Amino acid sequence: MENTQDYQDYQDYRAEILGIVRSNASPGIMRNKLEDYHENDLADVFPDLSVAERRKLCRILNLDMLADIFEYIDEKQAAEYLDEMDVRKAAAILSRMETDAVVDVLRMIPKEKRALLLELMDDEARKDMAVIAAFDDEEIGSRMTTNYIEIRENLTVKQAMTELVSQAAKNDNISTIFMVTADHTFYGAMDLKDLITARQDTRLEDLIVTSYPYVYGHELIDDCIEKLKDYSENSIPILDNDNKLLGVITSQSIVDLVDDEMGEDYAMFAGLTAEEDLKEPLKESMKKRLPWLLVLLALGTVVSSVVGVFEQVVSQLTIIMCFQSLILDMAGNVGTQSLAVTIRVLMDESLTGKQKVELVFKEMRIAFSNGAILGILSFFVLGLYIALFKGKTWTFAYAVSGCIGLSLMVAMVISGADTDSSVLQEDQYRPGGSVRTTYYNHQRPCCGCSLLWTVWYSVDRSASSGGIIIKESKKEAGKEVQFRVK
Repeated sequence: MENTQDYQDYQDYRAEILGIVRSNASPGIMRNKLEDYHENDLADVFPDLSVAERRKLCRILNLDMLADIFEYIDEKQAAEYLDEMDVRKAAAILSRMETDAVVDVLRMIPKEKRALLLELMDDEARKDMAVIAAFDDEEIGSRMTTNYIEIRENLTVKQAMTELVSQAAKNDNISTIFMVTADHTFYGAMDLKDLITARQDTRLEDLIVTSYPYVYGHELIDDCIEKLKDYSENSIPILDNDNKLLGVITSQSIVDLVDDEMGEDYAMFAGLTAEEDLKEPLKESMKKRLPWLLVLLALGTVVSSVVGVFEQVVSQLTIIMCFQSLILDMAGNVGTQSLAVTIRVLMDESLTGKQKVELVFKEMRIAFSNGAILGILSFFVLGLYIALFKGKTWTFAYAVSGCIGLSLMVAMVISGADTDSSVLQEDQYRPGGSVRTTYYNHQRPCCGCSLLWTVWYSVDRSASSGGIIIKESKKEAGKEVQFRVK
């Protein structure tokens, strides 16, 4: 009920903002009313406005507020909205936005207009963007911002306060102050609170944390994202190869990076190689998945042919075929559960080889315990079912149910161990905490066979396919994948 109320309040905000924009009030009154709302709320109403209404809103609000609003708008939509207004005003808005956000928006604008906007932007903004644009999308430097406060480390407390005030008018990311030497080399950082509460005679050196965390701009996002998450700092400095301070990455940017990583992993669990593959052409998706389906088809054909070996058994005990899918399904379910647990545990960078082995045996014990419980339950329930509803003798009924219960337990144990051992095959450790491993997806068997063959198949089914991809080493689908364990 509380969530419903929050949603209703959110809807009311949208209605209120739309009502103000569409009213006949004077621009001054409208501006005063709109300034009471958060920039994110104002950004949410942009898609609901017509082109004329958006132009009206952009004329009413000042450039700084518009810049804050556009930072909450998706870069593709922001590019469309900027295209609706005068090019000089668009350039002025971009000049006031965070540099990393500007780079993302400019990528969505046609080359000709992009060049014009860059020409009309402030020289300093253009310079900052050039620094960020020099990094590849996969490097952490592409996500930094130049919105931060930097102060020389040899100043007094009074001089540092004066410098802070002068820079705060332009840079609002002031909770952490970064210290540099005369040649702009990163020296350390200090908390704004410590500087404000410091006495005039306090040495600035005593306030500086020289062991403050940092990363280099050319580090890959995948390699340093875990390091960034470990530090609960509002901003972390980005350095060049000469240890010069280039910019900072904010906590909000780190949250966005983590969100992107999660979105990518979810897409990969859906059988895709990356999140953007959700929109890839049909032909490309077929090329990635069809080969594995053909392999499964071939293996399924081989397995089905084995049924002929047990033709006499099946003809005499046709009732066994009724419960075959039960064993296969339970084995597949156990494998899926073990896989989920294994992936979650392997994300811990402190996991040792001994602990990995312990994990395998733990999953085997769990599978054995659950298998024993379900096997015993199947023995009694299925025996009762066969005797009462199939008209078989009690001896025959419980002989068959006993075979089913035993097969169920064995299949579950093997499936649990098979899943963990396949994931724990480590071929190569790489810097940054990546493990390269050959991983095979545990597809649920889809072919019929005897109970004895069911048990064998549960052991060998690990060679069936390679469907779930956690992190590929190449863009093309393949057997060799990377799994992050940092």
